Amino acid sequence: MAPLLDVRNLVTRFYTEDGVVYAVNGISYTLDEGESMAIVGESGSGKSVGVMSIMGLIPSPPGRVEGGEVWYAGRDLVKLTQEELRQLRGNEIAMIFQDPMTSLNPVLTVGLQLTESLELHLNMSNAQAKERAVEMLELVGIPNAADRLEDYPHQFSGGQRQRLMIAMALSCNPSILIADEPTTALDVTIQAQIIELVQKLQKELGMAIIWITHDLGVVAGMVQKLAVMYAGFIVEYGDVNELYKHTSHPYTLGLLNSIPKVDAKERTRLASIEGLPPDLLIEPKYCPFAPRCAFAVEQCWAENPPLISVAPAHSAACWRWEAVRSQSAKVGVAA
Repeated sequence: MAPLLDVRNLVTRFYTEDGVVYAVNGISYTLDEGESMAIVGESGSGKSVGVMSIMGLIPSPPGRVEGGEVWYAGRDLVKLTQEELRQLRGNEIAMIFQDPMTSLNPVLTVGLQLTESLELHLNMSNAQAKERAVEMLELVGIPNAADRLEDYPHQFSGGQRQRLMIAMALSCNPSILIADEPTTALDVTIQAQIIELVQKLQKELGMAIIWITHDLGVVAGMVQKLAVMYAGFIVEYGDVNELYKHTSHPYTLGLLNSIPKVDAKERTRLASIEGLPPDLLIEPKYCPFAPRCAFAVEQCWAENPPLISVAPAHSAACWRWEAVRSQSAKVGVAA
């Protein structure tokens, strides 16, 4: 059976006064119906640009999707017009952004913002849309939902605003929900509540989810599939348990080693990844992680490794993946 979403060799560039930004460099992955997937990487790795390219949200100029295909429901989204993408966004593929205050319109009531997409995509009357809006607010745990429709975003707490964004994203029953670091601006307790809420709603509604995050520790028990991004490339990809157990890329190994271990028998300093992220204005012709990599050899500087299969349901872009895997087994990152 064909996957729900099939991203093939997606390439996105930004043309700035300083030069060309090589933001996304030929990424590929699939998402099945009802599946949970995470895309992980540090700031500037291309996580958000990749999913915004799928949604047709790259500002042009300066950005442009320069290559690749994104297949959904028998259509290549890259080739759709902006009007066709507008019909798709929010209706079939929805997105939760990391800062709700920049996504909610501060001068419009919450009720108006919730009912707008319902009237547009589902052809509901205003009365039907308001009824559905109240249902969605109740679903995400907003108390006194019917009375809150006339309130403005600033009248809600940070956690409630994120719940509003979830309600808006799910109001049209999308097949795919993209959650772009939806808990970044929230405190730890509220983060856990939001993650639990989204997981609960996924089970109830049967949608597929792509989580975008920089924290490998958070996604361990949330997803079936994981893609690790660095400098616009997917450097490791596959089943989450296999990837944690048999880590095969030095960047993933570094991320895992930097996670605090609650069950550690003795106090140790957290590991860090030496060096700085690459300059995305320079076209990547060698392994982008080579300047920071303890495993790097001459071949890493001569040629950028492709993403190759290292086990069933597991791929890595590293010339020395066997050495990395051996090292990960010694330090026991899977534990």
